[in-house]
Amino acid sequence: MEEIKTQKDLFNKLKPALRCKKHELMSAGINIVSENDIWEYNKNTKWKTIKGLTLYEVVDDILNTPNQVYEKYIINKLNIKEDVM
Repeated sequence: MEEIKTQKDLFNKLKPALRCKKHELMSAGINIVSENDIWEYNKNTKWKTIKGLTLYEVVDDILNTPNQVYEKYIINKLNIKEDVM
């Protein structure tokens, strides 16, 4: 199995799962969430303090996080940016 050494390597390895979740979000009418947003949400909230995650666990987090969680994350992020401007 190929070793994952950097976050970029992990991101590239996870692209199929990120694309799948993005497609699911779009099918549900949620068009404001990008693949990068899904990655960022999990990286900064779910995976930030956990060590030794398996690829399976990471993919499971991406695919099984409720769509509304990603949507709320982006809405909050956009509201924060608007407050700063």
